Amino acid sequence: MAKAIHSMIRVLEEHRSLSFYEKAFGLTVADRLDFPDFTLIYLRNSDSGFELELTVNKGRTEPYDLGDGYGHLAFSVDDLDSEHARFEAAGLNPRKLIDFAPAGDVIARFFFVADPDGYQIEVLQRGGRYE
Repeated sequence: MAKAIHSMIRVLEEHRSLSFYEKAFGLTVADRLDFPDFTLIYLRNSDSGFELELTVNKGRTEPYDLGDGYGHLAFSVDDLDSEHARFEAAGLNPRKLIDFAPAGDVIARFFFVADPDGYQIEVLQRGGRYE
């Protein structure tokens, strides 16, 4: 069976992105591969072996056009309300908490936040299918 191991996004400023992902999700550098034209930085935390790969293209000065095809990354947390408050206190600008109940019963609680490059990240209350 295949195992998901990482997802890659391109970022403009390495330091800004590393700071955001550590502050928001406790992701730290697991590995770094430096090449003449680009750097690959693999981030993870102790809760999962899945990694976020940041690609920094050297010499790039213009923000990336995320287009209309990108969806979002998702993280689950034990206490969504306290995480939302923590994000607010850290100046990460989370959007409002949502109780998603399309048929009347809440099936998910979440909020979204954007990283420094505009990538959208969903933060979900852990439980049910969102373990």
